[in-house]
Amino acid sequence: MNESSEILAEMSRKGYVPDEVTYNTLVNGYCKDGNFHQALVLHAEMVRNGLSPNVVTYTSLINSMCKAGNLNRAMEFFDQMHVRGLHPNERTYTTLINGFAQKGFLNEAYRILNKMLRSGFKPSIVTYNALINGHCVLGRTEEAIGLLQDMVGKGLSPDVVSYSTIIAGFCGNQELERAFQMKLEMVEKGVLPDAITYSSLIQGLCEQGKLTEACDLFQEMLTFRLPPDEFTYTTLINAYCKEGDLKKALHLHDEMIHKGFLPDVVTYNVLINGLNKQARTKEAKRLLLKLFYDESIPFEVTYDTLIENCCNIEFKSVVALMKGFCMKGMMDEADRVFESMIERNHSPNEAVYNVIIHGHCRGGNIQKAYKLYKEMVHFGFVPHTVTVIALVKSLFSEGMNEELNQVIENILRSCKLIDAELAKVLVEINHKEGNMDVVFNVLTEMAKDGLIPSSGSGTPANPWA
Repeated sequence: MNESSEILAEMSRKGYVPDEVTYNTLVNGYCKDGNFHQALVLHAEMVRNGLSPNVVTYTSLINSMCKAGNLNRAMEFFDQMHVRGLHPNERTYTTLINGFAQKGFLNEAYRILNKMLRSGFKPSIVTYNALINGHCVLGRTEEAIGLLQDMVGKGLSPDVVSYSTIIAGFCGNQELERAFQMKLEMVEKGVLPDAITYSSLIQGLCEQGKLTEACDLFQEMLTFRLPPDEFTYTTLINAYCKEGDLKKALHLHDEMIHKGFLPDVVTYNVLINGLNKQARTKEAKRLLLKLFYDESIPFEVTYDTLIENCCNIEFKSVVALMKGFCMKGMMDEADRVFESMIERNHSPNEAVYNVIIHGHCRGGNIQKAYKLYKEMVHFGFVPHTVTVIALVKSLFSEGMNEELNQVIENILRSCKLIDAELAKVLVEINHKEGNMDVVFNVLTEMAKDGLIPSSGSGTPANPWA
């Protein structure tokens, strides 16, 4: 899709206006890629240019909005179709039904179903499965079974999704016996359970503490050559952690990696919590850092539970984690680690301040960077030259002249070396004249020559003391 965007931009530069086919193709492509924002931007542009999306495009947009949980916007697109004289097809109706059913809004789902029937479309297996899921989401498994029977009465054969959805519903209601009966029934009807069926049953067993039976079912799954997915492994890992058997939990973690499945955030959260409960925080720390460097963003519980169990020495690793967040531009996460340190009376040192100030400069939150800079100097720490130069450049870019003047004044006050006098004069003159490129260059050269005090080389004058 990147190449398509470049072509579209090139067309725009040359004054060409894309036609309906081009727009519809691009909108559909962005929807399939999950880039809902760009799809909406192109749709709006298309309408502004007097072009009309077709049924396929509207259905893609409706599907995207349903996936994003924005059902109001999905209905807006549905209504737009009618205004433009377009007729929704069976997939359009089923997409909306599924969107409402997944959220448990069955009244709305059945309202769309009635419109579908009035338009002459018959519900497909996919439509029925969506409704079955909606009933199971609400714990109404008896009604879901009624739909299963209704399908058969209309000449449709329930598939593995139909049965697996109801099995998951039974497991969610703690009705394991009925879940296993449904598994036998589907096999008798010639429908073989898939990995999702087994995963639902394994989860149901684990939730009732029946770990041995869950492991037996896991082995049965492997016997039938049904590959477990991340969900299956995480369910079992969580069960072993609850039992306190971390050896088997970690073994499953290694096994899933060996089989080519990458543990996700949920898997690591489960393991980290399990390790922390047994005070094995060093192993928890390693997993946390692995989670970060595998490009997954931890949920709140991940580093909250880690921080709660950290001693002073281990906090160095949390600082390393904060540095990693800053390097990746994940400043909300970096701030949470920074604030957690303060809450637990772990005073940030020079390195911590330098890292987070530089991170906020890179991330564009200059107000926060400047506030932390003042705080750092107030506590008697010396900002690193890289941090100072990054802050000066950022303040200049944002037009924060008063703050910029204060930082530069502070830098110059801290330069006590005779050799720095010429450089100081150059900075002062060019700063007053607004020649900031020269200021940046001189400061950089001063830093290279060691003329600007850096961390550990002395305490600068404190204009806020």
